Amino acid sequence: MENKIKAIDVWGIVAIALLSFVGIVTETSMNVAYQALSHTFNIALDTTQWITAGYLLMVTVVMGTTANLFRRFNLRSIHIFGVLAFVVGDVLAMIAPNFTLLMIGRLIQAIATGVSTPAMFHSIFSKIPPAKRGLMTGIAGMVISFAPALGPTYGGYVLSILSWRAIFWFTLPLAALSLIIGCFTIIDDGKKEAEPFNYLAFVILTLAMFVWIYALSLIGKEGFTWKFWLLFICSWIIFAIFVQVNQKSQARLFDVTIFKRLPVSLNGLSYFFLQFINIGISLVIPTYVQYALKGSAFISGLVLLPGAVLGAITSPIAGILADRLGYRVPIITGGILAVIGTGLILFFQASLTPIKLIFFFMLFRLGFNLAFANTISNTSTQVERKNMADVSSIFNMIQQFAGSTGTIFLASLMALFQNKGTGSLAQRTYDGGKIDFIMMVIFAVIVLIALLTSYYLQGKKQK
Repeated sequence: MENKIKAIDVWGIVAIALLSFVGIVTETSMNVAYQALSHTFNIALDTTQWITAGYLLMVTVVMGTTANLFRRFNLRSIHIFGVLAFVVGDVLAMIAPNFTLLMIGRLIQAIATGVSTPAMFHSIFSKIPPAKRGLMTGIAGMVISFAPALGPTYGGYVLSILSWRAIFWFTLPLAALSLIIGCFTIIDDGKKEAEPFNYLAFVILTLAMFVWIYALSLIGKEGFTWKFWLLFICSWIIFAIFVQVNQKSQARLFDVTIFKRLPVSLNGLSYFFLQFINIGISLVIPTYVQYALKGSAFISGLVLLPGAVLGAITSPIAGILADRLGYRVPIITGGILAVIGTGLILFFQASLTPIKLIFFFMLFRLGFNLAFANTISNTSTQVERKNMADVSSIFNMIQQFAGSTGTIFLASLMALFQNKGTGSLAQRTYDGGKIDFIMMVIFAVIVLIALLTSYYLQGKKQK
């Protein structure tokens, strides 16, 4: 394959990336509006968190279908469908008179992100030569890592001058621009197959993820009770049933046998926990700043902005480093910085200020962006070409499922302390925040160990 990149392919990727960007910004832009939503609809934090967690869960469910969709439908048609879903959901959420309609709008909107993010990576893997793929996945990684951190800043600013409903207004022009560019630049990506869809596997996968998330949501109300453990174990059993049903069918949603290769499994584990921390911290920090540090919604969102900007700059550079030096250097460096960044937040919690949080979050985001997109790009080199759609679908599903898990788990832990702790609300939030920070450090260490092991195994294979 020649190493030249066609300009029209780049613009097609830009169109899809733009839809993915506005979808992911919408994911986290409501994180700073929890207090406002609680007041508007008279609901508690553990209910309000479903605005983000439910969105992420729907994104995850939709992503589980994309490997099949890419084999059945043209990329342009999928993109147009995604834009229309975003617009319909955005308008519904904007005018919602109650929490139920707001959730419905958010879930419809989530469909757009569910198809656009895997479509972005699928387009890169199928149209960009391997020698240039690091740079392009770095740019794609910039989109999906910058957007979650930008969301709270954007939401906080809009909330400070208007209302939470206005958060939905300003994303519509970007969705329209994505549609216009995409209609002219996304090229038919080959002959499609009349492949059946495995509805049974899809329903089982959806049930497994919902039971998992619902189990975690119970922590905020009841703690780690027998009901939580029962549902948590049930979710694992249902996941196992899904694997059996999916793999025995001729119409697989995706091929999970790629995880038989240990480096792929370790990359998947790292990818999960990196995004778990990234999305989770984008919720925890704004909540912590508002409740424990008494900051405004605007300040709580602004804390994340410098790290988001640094990450945006770092991601394409990380891709260039991977193209020139190999994946090991930027990814391992990123894992180390992720541990340092989360560790500093925990170590200095007693004296945390918004300024300190800015610098510690910047360290984490530097590490995250060095490692994140390069991890999925490295995984694409570890499988056969026929499995690239599976890598795109599965890994993007993993990162969204990790986001919903991180959001619901960390928010539930904080809600548990807010509901059942002692002392003032600020003290209870401080105590819940400490547990959240400990969990993020533990998961960052797991990421680093998994990455070191993965590249040790890859190095042995090359010798």
